[in-house]
Amino acid sequence: QVQVVESGGGSVQAGESLRLSCEEHGYGGGHFFCMGWFRQAPGKEREGVAYIDNDGHTKYVDSVKGRFTISQDNAKNSLSLQMNSLKPDDTAMYYCAYFPGRLGSPCPPPRTYFGYWGQGTQVTVSS
Repeated sequence: QVQVVESGGGSVQAGESLRLSCEEHGYGGGHFFCMGWFRQAPGKEREGVAYIDNDGHTKYVDSVKGRFTISQDNAKNSLSLQMNSLKPDDTAMYYCAYFPGRLGSPCPPPRTYFGYWGQGTQVTVSS
């Protein structure tokens, strides 16, 4: 059974930093061609925040460019999100997801239902 566990959330003041971590355990079916961080604020739809493919190429939503950095440790199948200069608008539940499939597939994938998702970690930024 695949388990994905996020950690590192918390409550901070605007301008401060947090580092989220994510680990996957139990997947024995091959490669993850894409991994990503998503977030969902109350009353809003889930949005993709940052993605990284197996080659280390990254993509970010415009609102976090220059402030957030996604990174991976392939050997450990772990994923991190360094969040700097946090804003109240960054307040949300943050989720990581791993997407299995053929290397070189589009990252982010057009559909995310087949990914392995964690339970989320809350990030709260106060002004």
